[in-house]
Order: sequence, then structure tokens, then C-alpha cells
Amino acid sequence: MRWVSVVQASVVAGVAAATFAVVSSPAVEGQARAGTIPRVNGKPDMNGVWQTINTANWDIQSHSAKPALAMRPGPVVPVPAKEVLAFGAVGAVPGGLGVVEGEELPYKPDALKQKQENQENWLARDPEIKCYLPGVPRATYMPFPFQIFQSHSQFFIAYEYAGAVRHIYLKDPGPPPIDSWMGISHGRWDGDTFVVETSGFNGQTWFDRAGNHHSEQMKVTERYTMTGPDHITYTATIDDPVTFTRPWTMSMPLYRRVERNAQLGQFKCVEFVTELMYGHLRKEPIQ
Repeated sequence: MRWVSVVQASVVAGVAAATFAVVSSPAVEGQARAGTIPRVNGKPDMNGVWQTINTANWDIQSHSAKPALAMRPGPVVPVPAKEVLAFGAVGAVPGGLGVVEGEELPYKPDALKQKQENQENWLARDPEIKCYLPGVPRATYMPFPFQIFQSHSQFFIAYEYAGAVRHIYLKDPGPPPIDSWMGISHGRWDGDTFVVETSGFNGQTWFDRAGNHHSEQMKVTERYTMTGPDHITYTATIDDPVTFTRPWTMSMPLYRRVERNAQLGQFKCVEFVTELMYGHLRKEPIQ
């Protein structure tokens, strides 16, 4: 049996090596879309469906994979009958590289304590769990696609998660009239980079499931720079003097969904959390 295991391991290693050689060969690499950056009215054309490929929604800093119970109280939900429903691998955290430049989050002492408390009580506190709007920049790197609509006079982003949307004004709209989950955004072109400044947040969104948070004083400056026909380098600089000792930046690539039928689906998650949020109000709670 041991000999069979060794042979199997050798076969797997050989297949993996062959696969790497094929994927890395110039012939396969040449199949990737190449060419100049598409343009509309002289500016990079970002119209299309985009998505990130990272684990920032779990934790914007570098982190190892964790079992379900590693995030206290963990994805373990008490039910009315005082039983415990464990999510198993569904609640596990995938490991990933961080997206924060320099890796450090410069929290003030009280804000760091709040972050740690958030992390320990993630399941009860994370706004994502209850399907509140994700805020900026979290909406960008959730595991859902989003679509950019761009013309010479309009720039609009629609997100699959919870039907979130952003109308990015190309003329300064002035101070935000009211605080909100997604804030108010003003965009401008800096050469071929689209720069978006957003403020007017309600301070209730998080950056990730690890409890990283901000205040209503946060201002976010995003930069969208196309580096090819199907890639955007995205950065978001966070300036929140209430929570952090200095501004800090996260960065990541955005990938165009190039399927012929690429489109946004509907993730009406409010319908999925009705029982979680209001089930205790039932006259006869579900057992």
C-alpha cells in the first residue's frame, strides 16, 4: 500500500509538472487577449463586467487558512432549541495574501481594541451577514462581479451583491447631504487614470470579515488605471483620522469577465437573511 501511495504521488507530481509546462508555454500564453487599451472619447474604456480574485473580503491583511471555529464565536449559530448548528468547511477562512500596502494597518489604540472585539464577535456584528450595503471599498473586492457603465458624461457602477449601486458624479456635487452606506462619489480623470473621491459614510460598514472598521469621517480615494484591455490596477487610499494615525492604501488587480455572455446576476440577499434578523419575532419560532 505504501508503494502504491508513492507511485500515486509520483504520477500526480508528473501531471502537475506537465500542466505547469503547458500553461507556461508561449503557445498557451499567446491565447490571452492582447492589444491596445480600448478607448471611448479618448479615455480608457472601462465598460464591462469586472471582478477581483483574492481573499480580501475575509481579511485585507495576509492571513493563513483557518477552520470554522478559529473565528470566535465562529460560524456556529445557536438555534431556538439551544442546539448548535456548525457550518463545517463552509465557515472556514481561505488563506490569502494581503492587499494592504506595507501590510500594517495604523490603528489608534482604541480603534485597534474595537477591531479585536469585532473579530471575536464577527458573526453577530459584520454588516455583510445582515445584507447591509457593503460600502466603499469593500464592494469592489467581495466575491461578486460588478459592472461599469461609462460614457463621456456618466460613470456608474452596479454591484451584484445586494443590488448596490454608485453614481459617480463627474461634476463636484458639493458636501454630502446625508451620511449613507455607500457615501457620495465624485470622479475625475488624471491622464488615463480615473480618480474617485468618496465621503459621507455612516461609519457602519467594515473592510472585511476580520473586523477591520472605520468611522463616519473616512474619505476614500480610488484610482482605476487600465493596464491592458482586460485588466485594471485598482487602489484605494483610506484617510480616517478618527480611526487611523495616518492614511493607508490597498491595491489589487481587477479582471474583466470575458465570457461571451458575461452579465450581472441577482443576489437579493435580504431575502436570505429574513429569518436571521426577524425570526425571533415569529409567534411560533421555527424549531
